[in-house]
Amino acid sequence: MTVVPINWYLILGAVLFTIGVIGVLVRRNVIVIFMSIELMLNAVNLVFVALSRQLHVMDGQVVVFFVMTVAAAEAAVGLAIIISTFRNRETVNADELNLLRW
Repeated sequence: MTVVPINWYLILGAVLFTIGVIGVLVRRNVIVIFMSIELMLNAVNLVFVALSRQLHVMDGQVVVFFVMTVAAAEAAVGLAIIISTFRNRETVNADELNLLRW
């Protein structure tokens, strides 16, 4: 059985985080932006777990547990806000959502 080097995990985490950042900066659909933020959170979780495994400590895995808990709550609240906004404005385009204007 071969062991995957930690560099591969770190490179994969960096690539996933970069794709998430590009998704947040380029896309205008709120749902795609929301999914890009989730992708960035999961990329950071991958790096935490890889480093935790490499250093033989549980700290990174405990942090990942709390990040996943917060991400689940964020997903529930975020999707509720997106659905509520869509019902009121009938769009999920970030450019057309001016919530502070009447």
